[in-house]
Amino acid sequence: MSFGNQGARVWRKTGEREMPKCLKSSVKYPQSVMVWGAMSAAGVGPLCFIKGRVNAASYQEILEHFMLPTAEKLYGDEDFIFQHDLAPAHSAKTTGKWFTDHGITVLNWPANSPDLNPIENLWDIVKRKLRDARPNTLDELKAAIEASWASITPQQCHRLIASMPRRTEAVISAKGFPTKY
Repeated sequence: MSFGNQGARVWRKTGEREMPKCLKSSVKYPQSVMVWGAMSAAGVGPLCFIKGRVNAASYQEILEHFMLPTAEKLYGDEDFIFQHDLAPAHSAKTTGKWFTDHGITVLNWPANSPDLNPIENLWDIVKRKLRDARPNTLDELKAAIEASWASITPQQCHRLIASMPRRTEAVISAKGFPTKY
């Protein structure tokens, strides 16, 4: 339980003080990493671990070296629609030109809209799978993320993509307020 800025509180019975289920570990300066990944109804592509900040040029490099090969593997010559949010690197004019030059249709996404991108739910699945991992180094963290990502099944991806009409309808019904998605 949390009480404002007083931190977490735990209700426990006598004798449970040192039991692991009643304790929560913390790390003062946890390792972190920025990751880019792609998904489709057919499954996931390889991850890209990003060093530093993402600008339009670095985003286009990620698209070139990770998204294009993944799209080729998943779609072959079939057309597809790419979805991303309106982060500055994504909405830069040069990024728009990159997509045009590569003949890729990008889903028109309104500003300040609810984030319905199903990959956000996929990242949540990955994070839940990582809860019990205790990486001590950046390399261990990356390996744990890769293992979690690799365990995502095409069926999970397909279910998330198939939920898009329900997600959209829920947002419309809620008039933009929060939904279960």
